[in-house]
Amino acid sequence: MSEQGPDKRRRAAQLDPEQTAAVLAPRGPVCVLAGAGTGKTRTITHRIAHLVEDGHVAAGQVLAVTFTSRAAAEMRARLRALGVGGGDGAPGVQAVTFHAAAMRQLRYFWPRAIGDTRWQLLDNKFPIVGRAARDCGLRPETDTIRDLLSEIDWAKASEITPELYAEAVERVGRTAPVAPRTVADVYAAYERRKTDQDGNRLLDFDDLILMTAAILDENHQVAEEFRDRYRSFVVDEYQDVTPLQQRLLNAWLGERDDLTVVGDANQTIYSFTGASPRYLLDFTRRFEDATIVRLQRDYRSTPQVVELANKVISAATGRVAGTRLELVGQRPAGPRPRYEECDDEPAEARLVAERIGELLAAGVPASEMAILYRINAQSAVHENALTEAGIPYQVRGGDSFFERPEIGQAIRELSGRATESGSVEGDELVGLVSATLERLGLTAEPPDGARARERWESLRALVELTRDLLAERGGLTLIELLSELRSRAEAKHPPTMQGVTLSSLHAAKGLEWDAVFLVGLTEGSVPIAQAIAKGEAEPIEEERRLLYVGVTRAREHLQLSWALARNEGGRRGRKRTRFLDVVAAEADDGARRPPAQASGGPIRGKRRSSDTCRVCGKILDTRDEKLKSRCEDCPSDLNDDLLMALKVWRTGQASEQKIPPYTIFSNATLFAIAEHQPRTRAALVRINGIGATKADKYGEDVLSLVHEHV
Repeated sequence: MSEQGPDKRRRAAQLDPEQTAAVLAPRGPVCVLAGAGTGKTRTITHRIAHLVEDGHVAAGQVLAVTFTSRAAAEMRARLRALGVGGGDGAPGVQAVTFHAAAMRQLRYFWPRAIGDTRWQLLDNKFPIVGRAARDCGLRPETDTIRDLLSEIDWAKASEITPELYAEAVERVGRTAPVAPRTVADVYAAYERRKTDQDGNRLLDFDDLILMTAAILDENHQVAEEFRDRYRSFVVDEYQDVTPLQQRLLNAWLGERDDLTVVGDANQTIYSFTGASPRYLLDFTRRFEDATIVRLQRDYRSTPQVVELANKVISAATGRVAGTRLELVGQRPAGPRPRYEECDDEPAEARLVAERIGELLAAGVPASEMAILYRINAQSAVHENALTEAGIPYQVRGGDSFFERPEIGQAIRELSGRATESGSVEGDELVGLVSATLERLGLTAEPPDGARARERWESLRALVELTRDLLAERGGLTLIELLSELRSRAEAKHPPTMQGVTLSSLHAAKGLEWDAVFLVGLTEGSVPIAQAIAKGEAEPIEEERRLLYVGVTRAREHLQLSWALARNEGGRRGRKRTRFLDVVAAEADDGARRPPAQASGGPIRGKRRSSDTCRVCGKILDTRDEKLKSRCEDCPSDLNDDLLMALKVWRTGQASEQKIPPYTIFSNATLFAIAEHQPRTRAALVRINGIGATKADKYGEDVLSLVHEHV
C-alpha cells in the first residue's frame, strides 16, 4: 500500500527545490538534466511514486528502464521502499533494463505475431562470429573475433545493416579491425548462421530489441494491447541510448508523450558502442512543451572535488558542452585534489600505493578506494606496486594481469622454451621473450581493434616486466623468470570485495569511492592516441568527458598523476594531459613538489636522494644504479652479513603471514638496505620499495638488524 498524508510530506521534505520541481512536474514529457552526484535516482523514483499516489497512473502501468542490472535492482529497491514496487499480489512499477523488458515482451507477443517458428536466446555470440569469419575465408585470432563481434554489436545498435556497414564506417570515421568490406561479409554470414534449416532462429540481445520494436510497429493489435498496459515511461541515463533502443522507446510510446528522461550529455562516454546524446539534446525539439529541470546540487563530492570537475568540463566545446551543468558541492569542505608528476610509471605506481597506505592507516577502508586508468593494460604496474606493499585489491571490468588469456598463453609458450633455453639471461632473455611474444601478436606497432590493442598492450607489459625484474635482480635466467611470474600469479588477495578497486574509467561509470586515484594522465593516454590521430574535435571531447566522469567518482580524496616515462631510466618525453591545463598552476605545483617530506614521510615521485650516487655524487641513469644509489663503477659497501640476516628475517615473516617473500621486500630492496645501512626511519623510507606503510610495519625490525650487523 502507498504511504499517505504525513509520510508523503516527510518524503517531500527530503528533496531539494530542484528535485521537488522534477517530482511535481505535470504528467507528460519531462527532461531531468542531472549532474553527477545530484540524486537522480531518488528524484525519478519519487516522481514515479508521486504520479501513482496522485492517481495519474497505476503502478503496474509504469515501465522504467535503465542500462545495467545493478541500476535496475537499486531502482526496484527504492520503489518498494516508496510503496509502489508491488508485492502481496499487487502489480508494481516495472524497473528493468532495455533488454530484459524486450525479452519479456517478445516472449509474450511472439506466438501471436510470428507464429509457430521457435526462437532461442543467443547469450554467447563468440562461437558463431568465429564460424562466420571462417565462412568468409578468415583464420581469425581470438581477439580478432572479439573485435569483429564488437563491430557487429555497434552496427546493430546503430541500425546499420551488413550492406550499409562499409559506407557507415567511412561516414563516421570509425576504424574497423579489418577491412570494412570484410567486416560486412562476416556480419552477413553471422546473420545467416542464426537461422536453421527449419526456420528456427537464434536471437542475440540486439535482436530482442529489434524484433520487439518491429512487432509493435507492424502489428496494430499487439501495439494497442501493449499501450493499454503501459501508460507511463521513465528512461534513466538517457544520454546513453542507442538508435536501436530509441526505436523501441518510440514503439512503446506511439503517439503518447507520458515520458520522463534523466541524463547528462556531459557524461556521454560510450559512443564506441553506438550510444548517442542527440536524443537527450533534441528532447525539447521533439516535445516542444516539455518540462526541463536541472539538478546541480552535488551531494556526493566535497566542494574541492566539485570545483575541479567544473573546471575540467568548463573547457569543453561543441553542442554537448552547451548543456553542461555547474555543480554546487553540498558536502563539508575536504582536502584539495593532489597533483603528482612522476619520473616513470613504476614510480607513479609506488607513489599511489604509498598514499593508499597512508589512507588505510587513517581509517579509510580499502574497499572505499579506487585506481582508475584509461585502458586495462595499465593495471599491471599498479597490481605489482600494491602487491609489493601488501595491499589487497580487486580488478573491475577486466581480468587481473596474470589472469588474462594472453598472459597465460605467453607463460605457457615460455615454459615450452625452458628445456632448451632455461639458462638464457640478460639481454638474450629479453630477446627470447620478445621473439616468443611476437608469435602471439606483439608487433612493432599497435594493431587496430580495441581487443587486439588491449592484448598487444598486455604482451608489451610482460616484456617490460621482464626488463624490470632483470634490473631488480641484477641478472635472471628464463627458469628464474618463470618462477617469479608463477609466484606473482599465485599471490592472491582475499577477501576480494575488501580490496582497493582497479578499474578502467569506462567501467567506473556509475560507481563512487571515498578516495580515487586517476593515473596515467598523459597525452596519448587521456586523450588516447587514437582520438588524437583522428584530428577531429568530438573524439577529443569524449576523452575530456571521460576524465570528468573519473573526477566525479571521488567523494573526498582525489589524486591525479602522470609519468614522464614508461620505464625506469627511460626517456622522459611524455607530456601531461591537455585537460589539466585548466588547473595548470596547481598541476605545475605538483610537478615542482620537493622529493621528500621533512618528517621522513612518503616520497613524491620526483628525484629522490637515490637518484644521485652516494659515492661520487653523479646523477644516476639506470634503474639498477638507482636501487643501489651508486654508479656501477663506484665501490660497493654491501654488508653481506646484514644481507643474509635480512633474507632470514624476510623468510620468517613470509612464513608467519603466509604470503610470498617478495610482498614484504623484493630482493633488490634487501640489497639496497644492505648497501645503504639506514640508521633512522627517515633514511629507511628513502630507499626504493620502502614507503611509509612498510616502514610502519617492518621498520623497527629492519633498523634493529642494521644496528646489530653494522
